[in-house]
Amino acid sequence: MTERGIHVVREHLAKLPPSSSLTIEQRRAQYDRAERVFPTPADVAIEAVKAPQRPAEWLRPPRVRSDTVVLYLHGGGYVIGSPRSHRHLAAAIARAASAQALSLDYRLAPEHPFPAALDDAVAAYQWLLGQGVTPGRVVLAGDSAGGGLTVAALIALRERGLPRPAAGVCISPWVDLACSGASYATKAATDPIVTRDGVAELAHAYLGAGDPKTPLASPLYADLRQLPPLLVQVGSEEVLLDDARGLAGRARAAGVDVTVEEWPAMIHVWHWFLPMLDEAERAIAVIGDFVRARVG
Repeated sequence: MTERGIHVVREHLAKLPPSSSLTIEQRRAQYDRAERVFPTPADVAIEAVKAPQRPAEWLRPPRVRSDTVVLYLHGGGYVIGSPRSHRHLAAAIARAASAQALSLDYRLAPEHPFPAALDDAVAAYQWLLGQGVTPGRVVLAGDSAGGGLTVAALIALRERGLPRPAAGVCISPWVDLACSGASYATKAATDPIVTRDGVAELAHAYLGAGDPKTPLASPLYADLRQLPPLLVQVGSEEVLLDDARGLAGRARAAGVDVTVEEWPAMIHVWHWFLPMLDEAERAIAVIGDFVRARVG
């Protein structure tokens, strides 16, 4: 399935207009139209809620535990993406984890630069605790920028003395806004989604003139001690491969219980192409097992 599935994904991506030709508003609208291609299963209950700072969506597949929550932080380089664009993915993770998912509509750059997204993620976690959810039954998860935001939020929770959640899940995480890894060059020809120039532009939108190695924006450079267990999944053919490897190595050196998986032949956030790739289903099943083990 891998070769045929990846070919189908690449064909799908090739039909999209180049992002450089679109305005930010057009890119956001294009991303949200993913729900037409990847619809959320009809048995998933969707409930809009107003968290303290930002709207969010509850996603509840049938027969999931009401006391367990995956706080999901979507990808999109801190500039595009929304609960709509990632609804099918967050719902699939919730189903695999036998948990509810709360998918957060955090503020986006450049209208709302760093640390707006981080503040929204922390506020959403505090809101969950205020609703009576036990910290040890919450897992933070996200893809790409949302994977980096997951780690940044875990660090911020530690720094603010807030109760530690059960774990963090990082899918193809973007944790180095300085874009310093060798894979930005060595995987450029095999990654159909991410480019160095593209993510550098997104980093500038998020940080402005700020230091791209700011720890809470680029957690690759942060103190990772005392973080909860982490699962890091990354594709072997993506530009952010070294981001994931670097995060896993630094977390392990800091004494964090970290599991890193490099999936052969996979591209950036292949999970998002769930209907097209068997590997997406398998990777999400691994996430489900990880979440259930950490909250059990």
